[in-house]
Amino acid sequence: MSTEKYPAGWRGGPAAPGALLLCRAEAGSVAPAARLLHEHMLVVGAGEGWSVLVPEGRPWLDGAEPVDRVVTGWATALAVGAPWPVIALWWDADRAGFSLASGFRRPVGYVWLANGTPAGEDEAMRTFAARLGLDPVLDLGTLDLLTEPDPAADAPARLSGVLAVLTRAGVLVPPGLGPGEPADRLLQAARSRPGARSVEKREGGAPSETPFTDLPTPSSPPRPALPAAHTLALAQLAVGLPVAIWGLRHRSGGWFAAGALLLAHGALGLAAHILTQPRD
Repeated sequence: MSTEKYPAGWRGGPAAPGALLLCRAEAGSVAPAARLLHEHMLVVGAGEGWSVLVPEGRPWLDGAEPVDRVVTGWATALAVGAPWPVIALWWDADRAGFSLASGFRRPVGYVWLANGTPAGEDEAMRTFAARLGLDPVLDLGTLDLLTEPDPAADAPARLSGVLAVLTRAGVLVPPGLGPGEPADRLLQAARSRPGARSVEKREGGAPSETPFTDLPTPSSPPRPALPAAHTLALAQLAVGLPVAIWGLRHRSGGWFAAGALLLAHGALGLAAHILTQPRD
C-alpha cells in the first residue's frame, strides 16, 4: 500500500497521543507564562513571531485525562493570562484536532476521526480564520477543503494541512514536530533545536525555566500597574476561582491549570497595583 498520502513521520497503526501548543509570541515571552502550568515542556521558535511548546504529556500518558481536554485547558490558561493567542494541536488513536484560545473568548476548534473523517462544525473554521486574521478567501478556502470528505487524508494529514495554512501567517514548525508523532519523539526533536528552553518543575512543585543554551533568558522589569490592569486582575480572580473548582471536581488537570493560572495572574496584578500606588 502506498504511503505517499501520509505526512512525513507517519508510521501507520494507531497514533500515540501527542500535542503541540503554538503561541503567537517569541520564546522569551512564552517560557515564563508556561512555567505557571506546572508541567515539563520545551519551548522553541516556530517562525517569525511564533513559538511552539512541546509538553511531556504526563496527564494523558498516565491515563488521567484525554489529550484534547488537557491541552485545551492549557491553551485557555495561557491565552487568558497573556496578550497572545494559543493554538493547541492534539492527536490520539481515535481522533485529532486543534483548538484556538484567545483572551476570554470561548475556544474554537475542529476535530477529525483517525481516518480523516470530518467531525466538526464548518463555522468553526471561519471563526478560526477570522480570529487569526487569515485571508478570508485564499486561507479560508483551503481550510474549508479540510472539512470535506477525502479518503486519501487521515487525521495527521488534516492537521498538517492546517499547519500549511498557518505558514502564511508566519508559522514554521521545526522538523520532527509533526502531527502523529508520540510525545517522546516530539521532545527529542525539540531538544535538538538551537535555543530550546526547558520549562520544568523543581522539587516541591515550584516551576523553573532552564535554557538549553548559554544565552540569558530575556526578562523585562515589571510595568507599573494601570487602572485597566487592576480591573483585569479582578476579572482574572473572578473567573479563575470557579474554573479551578470545576477542574478539581471533574479531576481535569487542564482546566484546573487554567483556573490556577488565572488566579496567579490576578493575584500578581493586584499586588503590583498595591505596590505602585502612592502612600499617604
